[in-house]
Amino acid sequence: MKKLTLALIASAAVAMLAACGGSDDDAVAHMAVIGDVPYGADLAAFKAMPAYIQAINNDKDVTLAAHVGDLHSGSEPCTQVYDESIAKFFTQFTLPLVYTPGDNEWADCQKAKQMNGKYSATVPELGYPINTVIPSYANGNPVDNLQLVRSLFFAKPGQTLGNGTLTVRSQAQEGASASDKQFVEHVWWMQSGVLFVTVNIPGGSNNGTDVWWAAASATEQQNQEVAARTAATKNWLTQAFDQAGANNARAVVILTQADMWSAEEAAASPRLAGYKPYVDIIADRSAKFGKPVLLINGDTHLFQSDNPLMAGAACVKEPGAGATATACAIDPYTRNQPGTSYAVKNFHRLVVHGSTMPMEWLKLKIDPAANAANGSDAFGPFSWTRQTLK
Repeated sequence: MKKLTLALIASAAVAMLAACGGSDDDAVAHMAVIGDVPYGADLAAFKAMPAYIQAINNDKDVTLAAHVGDLHSGSEPCTQVYDESIAKFFTQFTLPLVYTPGDNEWADCQKAKQMNGKYSATVPELGYPINTVIPSYANGNPVDNLQLVRSLFFAKPGQTLGNGTLTVRSQAQEGASASDKQFVEHVWWMQSGVLFVTVNIPGGSNNGTDVWWAAASATEQQNQEVAARTAATKNWLTQAFDQAGANNARAVVILTQADMWSAEEAAASPRLAGYKPYVDIIADRSAKFGKPVLLINGDTHLFQSDNPLMAGAACVKEPGAGATATACAIDPYTRNQPGTSYAVKNFHRLVVHGSTMPMEWLKLKIDPAANAANGSDAFGPFSWTRQTLK
């Protein structure tokens, strides 16, 4: 009887964990991470999406995919038909797909180069004439475009895209306030004893504070958007680390669009202050967690592997499309905002390749039995390789 009771208790505990996005699975898992794809007014990457998705589907190791945002380039218009076409592409995944929005599909829709966007090629899915300016959805209004993205990609809180079964928990379900519960795109789940969390942090815009439509000052709507999203994101990051502790997670993975350390160019450094609230939380909670924390972002297009929360840490970066990553020319630690300092040894960051051909995806391996040193191609239970569409 005692053994039966213990078995029932254990079974109930597993069921409860699974119900909240958890898993007690100790098996090795593989995940495909993509971002900043498809890109380009020539629509070459758009046309290649079926083959790209099929290549990921064909890798029998991979059981989950994640897209870290930017569904088109910053020179393409924001339209409903385009977003709907991407949503249809996503149905071709034979495995679950988790997606977190990028700036190009909502925050930057009001920028002149996107408002004046046009295509140099055409495809039946879009049907737009070549070299003709395409009107942006809702005149490029970021709030309206984010709502469009939510309606297409987050219609059911806790449900992933693609095909297959993965239970995720959304801030729409677990938010502490009505404001937080708007952010259905914020999710967390457990895989192989690791907690994964997504957050909507738009890149290239100092946390969305660049003034919309290049006006003289921000509108009240923009101020409200930035304030609400920043508060919700901070709360969700904090809650994710709380969940990691409660579930005795082996590690944490954060998936987002923004390169908060601006790997692309030194001139961007002064425009990183808007990301400091997130970096502070990530640094503080990572140090307290004491186990591996891996952040994966897109935004700056070239593969990079580093630890921007530790001075003097090793850093490698892809110098050009498809090239082998070599030592970084710029120390990412110097991208931290003036007056701040961090020393978090148990943190690592990856930038996924995006925007240019050949199309790539990052194959992330999670091995609960591994404990690799913090290096350029492995860390704790994680190791990764770049995969190229042939």
